[in-house]
Amino acid sequence: MIKQPFQIYIERTDAAKNMARFYALQISVSLFGETCLTRRWGRIGTSGQMMMHHFGREEEAVRLFLDLTRQKRARGYRPRAVTQRPLR
Repeated sequence: MIKQPFQIYIERTDAAKNMARFYALQISVSLFGETCLTRRWGRIGTSGQMMMHHFGREEEAVRLFLDLTRQKRARGYRPRAVTQRPLR
């Protein structure tokens, strides 16, 4: 059983390079009770690609989750900026 939900969605955009990428991570439990780390990545606006990692212990999944998040943040990925619409 997962003690705490882990998920993140980050983006990297650069109009000068025509770059618009996303990276998403989520830790969940499979139907068989295994802890799974699901990675999704690709161009913003597409479904992208997906990879799943299965772990016997939640701590291993959390360790990989944090390592991948650090790597992507170092490459310039950031949480999506939320723009607010003006009130009418």
